[in-house]
Amino acid sequence: MQSAYRSHHSAETALLQVLSDVLTTIDDKKVTLLALLDLRAAFDWVDHDILLSCRLQSRFGLDGAVLAWIRSFLSDRTQRVCFGGRLSADIALIFGVPHGSVLGPLLFLLYTAQFDIIASLGLIGHSYADNTLIYLIYQIYQCSSGRESASHNPSGGMYRAA
Repeated sequence: MQSAYRSHHSAETALLQVLSDVLTTIDDKKVTLLALLDLRAAFDWVDHDILLSCRLQSRFGLDGAVLAWIRSFLSDRTQRVCFGGRLSADIALIFGVPHGSVLGPLLFLLYTAQFDIIASLGLIGHSYADNTLIYLIYQIYQCSSGRESASHNPSGGMYRAA
């Protein structure tokens, strides 16, 4: 689930959702394994060809004038840097989506919309902008030795450790 760039959603609501899931897991005597991914500067690494062909056209069915407009929005962009009072030459940008634009974050979300893959692995995913949390819930079992063990079936179901 993506919480960023949606009305009535914030970093706080994203955190509350994940916290609620973890606390529910604890109440159910289960364990949560949580991976936090910070895709810092991820907007700068969006591959235009993958975004346009694999995501927008193939996955989301955009074509014609809409796809041409987005291609135009991404193409012929340049960047230059001012350092020590001196301005660099223009450099063509062949990757990335524009920061500070309305369309940039939306294109990034569509580029990274892979939660069906995460779910197919039996994982739960939650994102806020370029931060992603992936977590897995394990069932705790009492072994005959008195020790606890946890196990998880990657297809999504829980099973008892042998």
